[in-house]
Amino acid sequence: MAQLSPLLKQATPVVVEHGEGAYLYDVDGNRHLDFTAGIGVTSTGHCHPKVVKAAQEQIGKVIHAQYTTVMHQPLLKLVERLGDVLPTGLDSLFFANSGSEAVEAALRLSRQATGRPNVIVFQGGFHGRTVAAASMTTSGTRFSAGISPLMGGVHVAPFPYAYHYGWDEQTATKFALRELDYLFQTVSAPNETAAFFIEPMLGEGGYVPANSEFMAGLRERADKHGILLVIDEIQTGFGRTGRFWGHDHFGVRPDVVLIAKGLASGFPLSGIAASQELMAKAFPGSQGGTYGGNAVSCAAALATLDVIEEENLVENAAARGKQLLEGARLIGDKTPEIGEVRGLGLLVGSEFTKADGTPDTATAAAAQQEAARRGLLLLTCGAYSNVVRMIPPLVVTASQIDDALAIWAETVATVTGSK
Repeated sequence: MAQLSPLLKQATPVVVEHGEGAYLYDVDGNRHLDFTAGIGVTSTGHCHPKVVKAAQEQIGKVIHAQYTTVMHQPLLKLVERLGDVLPTGLDSLFFANSGSEAVEAALRLSRQATGRPNVIVFQGGFHGRTVAAASMTTSGTRFSAGISPLMGGVHVAPFPYAYHYGWDEQTATKFALRELDYLFQTVSAPNETAAFFIEPMLGEGGYVPANSEFMAGLRERADKHGILLVIDEIQTGFGRTGRFWGHDHFGVRPDVVLIAKGLASGFPLSGIAASQELMAKAFPGSQGGTYGGNAVSCAAALATLDVIEEENLVENAAARGKQLLEGARLIGDKTPEIGEVRGLGLLVGSEFTKADGTPDTATAAAAQQEAARRGLLLLTCGAYSNVVRMIPPLVVTASQIDDALAIWAETVATVTGSK
């Protein structure tokens, strides 16, 4: 009898029967408040009627129309529609299926367009599980262990993770930029560096936002040395942070943006956006793929963009994110085991630490499991898996945030022994 691989680690024991909005219902009829959103994917909630209708209608027309063989209307319409929301100047798109594929496409573009071999990533970043993407990932060794030799030409600079270093944000930022300059002198000369790859907020690395000074420093160095600034918006894009793009918080201009996750409300679709001028510098035929730009996924993405606009979901993410962060911080302030609560929009993380300041993985894991038993689905992240993260869909309501915070307060009290 065939079984799923034992290497797949299940975060919760839930077996889903159906989903609706912010809720999942299991096969026994129990309702679960889903603050994982498929790891930030179901931006419009589970089975939004408009997304369902768009996908159903498209399935009846054409499912697979391979887009380097023939073109289809959902793809052409999506390109036009994304033009309304992409950063200024990024007017050329390539579509794939997964975030890892988008990362690798951007890596290929960066190297071919600049003729330079190296890229710089930042400590704690997550860019995927395929070999090149895993070689660029430093959020945890579990993503790259056992597959060496990894791809060469990847160099790692510090991210301004102030809590980790035990510093204030300004000190951490100055350190990170100084070390980046030192890396230029010791490891990868600027004229051999093709691109910076950066998340506006570390995802798997612990839900740590960047800041304006740091991002401006990257832009300044990119402009000075002819380096591309590639911003990985795979988890932070499409309203997730309370702005349409995560980098909008920092006033920085990207050369390439990576998209996936919340773009199509659960249908596999990813891509990269750059200027026509930059995209044209890569080698002809270097982009392609069998399933990229799938017709049903594109139809779902169009509907998702409509819902985000019509239901003011970016604004809702900002308001509900403020409510969630403030509520989680109130709980954290009362809990010595929670060292820091941080986030942007509907990305909120609570970092568990021991009395001596070291990571407390066990308590974080216990809290995530206890919350699931109480009907609140959460995930962990961070290098030590000691950060419990909340990622509700953008359609989450104020009352659902209140319900989640009430469950979280009871959960924390239980696992820390304060109740």
